[in-house]
Amino acid sequence: MAAHAGPPHGPRPGAGADPFARAGAEARAAMVREIVRGGGLADPAWRAAFEEVPRHLFVPSYFVVEGGVYERLWREDPDPGRRARWLSGAYEDGPLATRLRDGALLTSSSQPSLMAVMLDALELRGGDTVLEIGAGTGYNAALLAHRLGDDAVTTVDLDPDITESARSHLAEAGRRPVVVTGDGARGCRERAPFDAVVATCTLPSVPPDWPAQCHPGARIVAPLSTGLMALRVGADADGRPSAEGRFLRTSAYFVPLRGGMGVPENSAGGLPRRAIENELFRFLLTLTADSLDPREALSLWEREHRPRRDRFGVTVRGGRQWAWLDDPEGPYVWPLGGPEA
Repeated sequence: MAAHAGPPHGPRPGAGADPFARAGAEARAAMVREIVRGGGLADPAWRAAFEEVPRHLFVPSYFVVEGGVYERLWREDPDPGRRARWLSGAYEDGPLATRLRDGALLTSSSQPSLMAVMLDALELRGGDTVLEIGAGTGYNAALLAHRLGDDAVTTVDLDPDITESARSHLAEAGRRPVVVTGDGARGCRERAPFDAVVATCTLPSVPPDWPAQCHPGARIVAPLSTGLMALRVGADADGRPSAEGRFLRTSAYFVPLRGGMGVPENSAGGLPRRAIENELFRFLLTLTADSLDPREALSLWEREHRPRRDRFGVTVRGGRQWAWLDDPEGPYVWPLGGPEA
């Protein structure tokens, strides 16, 4: 990419020509090629969305860590070299820290290749409607709207500053899905029922309102522990909404869901370093934080030959929900926390 990344104070993309359009398109094409080389974006519809939705419009500024502290890069920096860094970073296949509060990360733009995995796992078809939990920058909602149309997409976030910012970014990109300020754990009843729910924030359990606001057969894809669960919505013997499915193999690290649901943590104190540093064991440790002593979790992990994520699953049924290894009715099951778990 050229060192000069456009004028520092040209017209806003929503008010006229995007001064970064050409360089952004080149960088975006390179990002898509990288994701495809890694095995992603096999669905032509999702590939088209990633090729055509300009991510740089959704991250007019973001933070990078320099020397242990956050440094802001932004599209209107008077230094052309720093503008070039901003634009190049916007199309790297990595997450971008977009909002801080009291020095802590509040929201981010997720890694594009991971977004592609989650969107593909939704198994969407034309005419489907989607509820997104965690509006973030609005980029994911724009990808969904590219595939399904604006009216088919509802995105919810608890923070009014985040929803207002997402709405503005979407408008710059020519997209107007429904953006709602509210508690994502409660879904969006006035826009239900949905054919899919996707969350971009880590959960401690499945909010009961999500399956209740879905059509039978809908998909729920959301982070739990350090993985991604992909559930299918159904009904239990009494006709109440249920959901069940396995984790995908990929790892996933997201900002926790804000609101009334806290993500449990399990202390790894006293465990051997080889276990603590193993990413798959950390997944099990967090998944079973309310149920297993860390040493019990280590014993299970070793006894079961260090199981991958896709051997684990989640069931929501009969007012209860639990995680499991291999079989939802098998010997290894652990209740998940939540208001009705």
